[in-house]
Amino acid sequence: MLDLGNSFLSSVERDPDALAIVDGAVRLTYAQWYARISKVVAAFDRLGLMPGDHLVTALQNRWEAATIHWACQFAGVVITPVNWRSKADEIDYCVENSEAKAIVFEDVSAEAVRESHEAKSRIRIALGTAQGDEVAFSTMPQGDAPKAVPRVGADAWSVMLYTSGTTAKPKGVPRRQRAERAAAIAHVAQNQYASFERTLGVMPLYHTMGVRSMLAMSLIGGVFVCLPRFDVGQALALIMTEKVTNLYLVPTLYHDLIHNHLFTQVDVSSVRKLGFAGASMTDGLLKELDAVFKPDLFVNHYGSSEIYTFTIDQHAPKKPGSAGRAGINQRIRVVKLDAADPNDLAATGEEGEIIALLLSDEAFEGYWRRPDANAKSLRDGWYFTGDTGYVDKDGDLFVTGRVDDMIITGGENVSPVEIESCLSLHPAVSEVAVVGLPHERWGKIVAAFIKRRNAVDEQELDAFCRTSGLANFKRPRQYVFVNEIPKSPVGKLLRRKLVAGEFEAEDKSRSQGTAA
Repeated sequence: MLDLGNSFLSSVERDPDALAIVDGAVRLTYAQWYARISKVVAAFDRLGLMPGDHLVTALQNRWEAATIHWACQFAGVVITPVNWRSKADEIDYCVENSEAKAIVFEDVSAEAVRESHEAKSRIRIALGTAQGDEVAFSTMPQGDAPKAVPRVGADAWSVMLYTSGTTAKPKGVPRRQRAERAAAIAHVAQNQYASFERTLGVMPLYHTMGVRSMLAMSLIGGVFVCLPRFDVGQALALIMTEKVTNLYLVPTLYHDLIHNHLFTQVDVSSVRKLGFAGASMTDGLLKELDAVFKPDLFVNHYGSSEIYTFTIDQHAPKKPGSAGRAGINQRIRVVKLDAADPNDLAATGEEGEIIALLLSDEAFEGYWRRPDANAKSLRDGWYFTGDTGYVDKDGDLFVTGRVDDMIITGGENVSPVEIESCLSLHPAVSEVAVVGLPHERWGKIVAAFIKRRNAVDEQELDAFCRTSGLANFKRPRQYVFVNEIPKSPVGKLLRRKLVAGEFEAEDKSRSQGTAA
């Protein structure tokens, strides 16, 4: 199997003059980009970085971040990207945990890195103005350098991503080059990408979706159009001027794109393929996207950092909520909740925990220095995802949430996703999130947090739920109207903040109500 360095060389040799990456005024062909990557590999040598060393990066999506990623693949250095918004203590943890030898940062992350105790004892590479003994990245892709050749094979470590760590310390997910390439090939196949596609590179390169977009484009001579941080106006401008052909985003970013006042002023007809992952998409948003883009392909990709693909549905609007069936490299099952045995299968239509086979070409092999997490999630050759779902009579998977998000009210299990999809169809609802809130009698009650598009009250929403076919015990008993739904930097819904009261409500005199 090809390692990633040889995979990139294949693209360079096949399409040397094809445009590879765009970042503002920077526009590099595959041959030009390879030359810059080679210079960064040579700079790694001067700094003493060796195969197997970890290099932490705290960077936005810019050509330098993508170049460093590829240089690491050639050099055998394990790129370990972290959120550029990370605080000093979070950088401390990741640098120490990964046993990093160096860290790369830019102006937006400089303060946190310079306050990090662990970073002080590592090689520090600054993309902006270097201070003290920091190395200026601007000197690295300069001068002459031999053409980089791959120094490791497909079994070498490629990247270590950190999980979001919403309830505990983030877990390192090390992945080998062969797994990364297999995931990229699956991404190309499952999204039916053709040669010379162009994608909007806005999903961060510390996230599996961002890395996959970049690697997938390299396989087909495609273009990675960098957008350092999400801004609706810039995103729409890039889609139009760079004639972006496919989008692969979390649902939140799609929502923000099409509901911005600029959307109707921009030509987005070049976009023919839509893909989403990272969270479930409500029925309402699915219908809106299908109507405004009229895509040739609309893919719901369900997966994780640990195993890139679980399931794929290439016709998402035709069966809202369906995550489809196992990807080309995968087998999945739904087992009973709290099952310890991967053979303890849930019945058709019965909600349980989703598990995936670890033999997948795309799979990781275990968490970094976390035997406790391995013991919890890896059992008898299967990965227990912590996600809940069920398989319908057609054999399609429906993902209903996280095991920890399940609302048990009056002894009944209620999935937030089903209620969110129902409420999203109301024309006055812009965004919705459902959680369980403590209740003396019921244990928990179903609470819906609503960001309004137009005027609507709790009585109208309750009547809408009653007539929608939603089971009575699933109806929200409380409605809270908020200015914004709290989300992570990559657009994932943060239910825990709603439960903890960490949100900004609308005028309280009209924002809350209880349905009988």
